[in-house]
Amino acid sequence: MKKVAFYTLGCKLNFSETSTIGRQFEERGFRKVEFSDTPDIFIINTCSVTDNADKKCRKIVREAQLINPQGYVAIIGCYAQLKPQEISDIPGVDAVLGAAEKFRLLDLIPTFEKAPAARVLASEISEANTFHNAYSYGDRTRTFLKVQDGCNYNCSFCTIPLARGKSRSDSIEHILESAREIAATDIKEVVLTGVNIGDFGIQEGRRKERFLDLLQGLDAIEGIERFRISSIEPNLLSNEIIAFVAQSRRFVPHFHLPLQSGNNEILKAMYRRYQRELYTERVAKIKELMPHCCIGVDVIVGFPGETEAHFLDTYQFLNELPVSYLHVFTYSERANTPAAELEQVVPMKERNRRSRMLRSLSEKKKRYFYEQNIGRTATVLFEDDVVAGMMHGFTENYVRVAAKYDPMLINELKPVDMTGLTAEGLMEVAETQTYLTHA
Repeated sequence: MKKVAFYTLGCKLNFSETSTIGRQFEERGFRKVEFSDTPDIFIINTCSVTDNADKKCRKIVREAQLINPQGYVAIIGCYAQLKPQEISDIPGVDAVLGAAEKFRLLDLIPTFEKAPAARVLASEISEANTFHNAYSYGDRTRTFLKVQDGCNYNCSFCTIPLARGKSRSDSIEHILESAREIAATDIKEVVLTGVNIGDFGIQEGRRKERFLDLLQGLDAIEGIERFRISSIEPNLLSNEIIAFVAQSRRFVPHFHLPLQSGNNEILKAMYRRYQRELYTERVAKIKELMPHCCIGVDVIVGFPGETEAHFLDTYQFLNELPVSYLHVFTYSERANTPAAELEQVVPMKERNRRSRMLRSLSEKKKRYFYEQNIGRTATVLFEDDVVAGMMHGFTENYVRVAAKYDPMLINELKPVDMTGLTAEGLMEVAETQTYLTHA
C-alpha cells in the first residue's frame, strides 16, 4: 500500500479539490498520510493569485525531497496550468498536470514510477470544459462544497480564466446529492465555493439554472446546520438573494463581496462590471435586512495608474462603509493580462505602504464590528483549535470567539453570551462551563 501526501496552496476551492482527489487515491488502495510520514507520493495543489507562486511551489518541492528523495512529486492546480514547462524544470518534480488533467491523475499516472525527465500533461485551457464535483471532508470542522468553476469575466489583472477556463457548474440535483452525503457525516457547516459562484447555472455553455434556486434547494437539506456563501460578485448579489439569506433557516448572515477598488476610474481600468455606487447599494441592503451581518471585502492596491488621489478615494470609501474586514492584496503583474501592459506603474514601496494603510483600517473595522456584537447571544461552531487552554470557533456572523477549552465542545454548535474582547481582539464569552456544555 503506497502512501500519498497532499499539500494545498491557495483558496477554499483548491482545498475542496485536493480533498476529493485524496478520496480518489484512498478508493484505489493508497494510504493518505501527512508530509512528515515519509510518503511515496507527494501531490502539490498550487495557486496563481500572487506573484510568489513559483517560490512557494519550489519550497514545498524541496521539503518533499528532504523527506523522501525517492518520492514521486506531482504538481497540479492553477500555477500548473499557467506555467507547466517552468514547473517541470524544478528539480525534483516528476509530473505536471493541467486543469483538464488533474482529476484524471490516477489514470494518467497509474504507476508513479520516476523517469529521467518530468512529464507534462497540460492541454490548452479550452479543454477544461467539464465540471468536476468536489468537496472537502476530514480536514476541517467545516466542509467546502464546490458548486461552480471557471470564469467568463476576464478582469484585466486576473489569470483565473487562463488557469481554470470558462464558467461552468454542476446541476442543482447533483449538488443536493453531495449535500445529503455531507449531511450523513458529522459536518455542521458547509461553505459554498467556486471561482465566480454568483454565475452559477451554466452547463454545456448555456445558463440552465439560477444561484437562488440552488440556495433554496440547499436550505431544505436536513442534517446541515449552516451554509455559508464564500464570495460573490456585487453585481451578481441580487436583492432577491439578500432577502432570501435574511429569512433563511440555514444560510448565515455573512457575505464576502470583492470590491478591488473604491474609485470608479480604476474599476473601469480593471474591467470590473460595476461602479462603486452599486457596491454601496448592496452593502446598504444587507445591513437594512441583517444589521449584524458580517461583510468582508477584497481590495487591490497599487494597480497601474492608481494615483495617491485614487487610493485615498478608495480609503475614504471603505472607511465610510459599514463593512467588517478587508482582504488586502498588493497588485502584482501577471503575465498575459491586459493590466501587465499598462503604463504608470506604481512603485513597489508605494504599493506596500498603501497595503499597510488598508490593513490597519481593516483591523479598526473588525474591532468595531466585534464591539457591536458585545452583549448579544450567538451560536458558535467550536473547532479543534486550542491555544493556551482556550478554544476557538465562529458565530453565524463570523465573529471569532475564544472560550475555555472543553473537549466536549469540539465540532459542536453552542449558544454563548458575548461579553468583551480579549487582548488579541477575539470575542470573549460568559465563563459558564455548564452553560456552554449543556445549553
